[in-house]
Amino acid sequence: MDVHFTGEIFHWRGPSPYHFVAVPEDESTDIQATSTSVSYGWGMIPVTARIGDTEWTTSLYPKDGKYLLPIKDAIRKAESLEEGHTVTAHLHIAL
Repeated sequence: MDVHFTGEIFHWRGPSPYHFVAVPEDESTDIQATSTSVSYGWGMIPVTARIGDTEWTTSLYPKDGKYLLPIKDAIRKAESLEEGHTVTAHLHIAL
């Protein structure tokens, strides 16, 4: 399953600070339909993600009926991204 979406990078300032992009509602609904066959626990969905020329493996975090794509510091540096930047993300979920 391949998913493409555009969203804004935000910084989660919780106990474990991190940067994310929220997967929009429609795409999250499509992903959730696959969750029983691909989730490895706690609703996490393993994906191969790409922003720009940078590709990495990670897992989507479930949050309030949607999913969050974590953006590692190495990815942000490689693509010159900051909080508030709008990005187009490409996800591949192996079914």
